[in-house]
Amino acid sequence: MSDRLIELTREGPLALLTIQREDKLNALTAEMVDELFELCRTIDKSDAQVVIITGSGKAFCAGGDIEAWSAREPQDFARRWIRDGHDAFDALTRLRQPVIAVLNGHALGGGLELAVCADYRIVEEQVKFGQPEAGLGIIAGWSGTQRAVRRFGAQTVRRMSVFGELFTAEQAIELRLADQLVPKGEGLEAGRALAQKVLMRAETANELSKMLINAAEGEERERVLEALGGWIASGSEELREGLSAFREKRKPKF
Repeated sequence: MSDRLIELTREGPLALLTIQREDKLNALTAEMVDELFELCRTIDKSDAQVVIITGSGKAFCAGGDIEAWSAREPQDFARRWIRDGHDAFDALTRLRQPVIAVLNGHALGGGLELAVCADYRIVEEQVKFGQPEAGLGIIAGWSGTQRAVRRFGAQTVRRMSVFGELFTAEQAIELRLADQLVPKGEGLEAGRALAQKVLMRAETANELSKMLINAAEGEERERVLEALGGWIASGSEELREGLSAFREKRKPKF
């Protein structure tokens, strides 16, 4: 084990992200948020084909560490804590690789927002889901009222955020907050099995499918459209002719 609070390990084409702050139920500090952002950049540029994110010990992620954000001035809270969190969570959501969240502990507050970033959620039977922020006088700040609504529906999020409902793992499956229910302690094994199924599929087709689905949800639509357009244009005969003409200092013949 490393001394990093979020560890990236590789199992061949599988990238495994493990949050390692067991004494605080894997609650995120500002430094961990920055670390997550950088690790996502590393994964995106790697040859990994699928990603699993989970927590060490008995917790998945207890969200943002209250001590880490509660002492901040309002302007700094908005500029750094909220915006930096969005940058990190956006980076996870927009990884080109499919992301599997293994929820081995409660998905509450920022932990739920982290789980939302995944493409598939495996939940162990003891886990509960909720957005308790209003009980502290704050709101969900890492897309818990935005991305969560797009993926889970407004009423489900309203029940958690406004009315304070907690959902069991079984209810989470019914409400489509999670995709697969497994016994306690078996989440990571199920995640690895699912990752193997992903690896049997065409990598480029999976990447394109994820990009298009994200765009349909309203996630990074502009970037997806320009990336796909650039992908097509970069392989065209016209581009090769244009570059040749530029280098040879002549007019292109399209």
